[in-house]
Amino acid sequence: MLHVNLKGFTGALSLSAAACMVANPAWAQSDYPSRPITLITPYSTGGDSDMAARNFSAVAFKYFKQPVVVLNKPGASGVIGSEQGRTAEPDGYTLLLSRPGSQAILPAIAPTQTKYKWDDFTAIGLLELNPYGCYVKGDSPYKTYKDFEKALREKGPSMNYGTAGTLTTNSMGPRVLFSELKLGGKVPTQIPYKGTGEATSALLAGQVDFSCSSIGPAFGLINAGNLRALFVTTPERLKSLPDVPTAKELGLSKMNQITGWSGISGPPNMPAEIVEKIRKVMEETGKDQQWISATENAGSVPYMKGPEEARKFIAGQFEVYHDLGKELDIIDKTK
Repeated sequence: MLHVNLKGFTGALSLSAAACMVANPAWAQSDYPSRPITLITPYSTGGDSDMAARNFSAVAFKYFKQPVVVLNKPGASGVIGSEQGRTAEPDGYTLLLSRPGSQAILPAIAPTQTKYKWDDFTAIGLLELNPYGCYVKGDSPYKTYKDFEKALREKGPSMNYGTAGTLTTNSMGPRVLFSELKLGGKVPTQIPYKGTGEATSALLAGQVDFSCSSIGPAFGLINAGNLRALFVTTPERLKSLPDVPTAKELGLSKMNQITGWSGISGPPNMPAEIVEKIRKVMEETGKDQQWISATENAGSVPYMKGPEEARKFIAGQFEVYHDLGKELDIIDKTK
């Protein structure tokens, strides 16, 4: 008769099961990605973040070999979507389209409004830079920046402007402009929306007097005459808008600090192997002419960078807005 040592047998099974449990994460990493990836954009459709996310997803799937699904989660100036991205499982299946408002401005100026700090994310890479400017409706009485400046000085408090939310680049640009013009407390009223797309729609409908944002979402409308750009914050005039002056030309040198950008971030503590796989996909996407053309057609500048450069860039942006917040005396005062 065959005698089996059940105690030893069950012990061996337990050790085997434990070994499998330890090994599974490694298998998951080596198989990554084996299912669709969700890319959260923390603002509404039609704006910079939405366009950047969709341009990336339309090409990156070829290199991931899996779909990249864009999920718009607007609200609280980008905090709601960013927080969802931060608290996701660090398995690479939920990524965040990082933006200056949600990842640098809010943590720098209104840290009590966020549950996270600027570095509470895994910086995976940068995608693009977004030329920034201010514009009015095409039939606005403000034909030039000088017309607009005169109106700000004469009737600023009776004017209003649309933004993608408090403490986004849409909001910071006008704040810096009002400061440069030394308007004091006699400034226009900010009307916050859930994204640049909604703010632009409000401008077209005549519900606000002006808006400042990345030029990309408004580029087609400017060329069609529906909107009129007053100035851009790029070092030189944009080739696509040669008649629009730069802020520097107009004596608004501090406005050059305001620019838009998009990146890819993940939750904290992401495995290095997964980060490297995403980096490689971003690198391949950055070389893809389809992505390059889509990004440029959106009025943005391709700026594909890796994790280390992305982290340094975001840290620099945090410092820029922290300094601006102190200069404008608005740190922790915005509700």
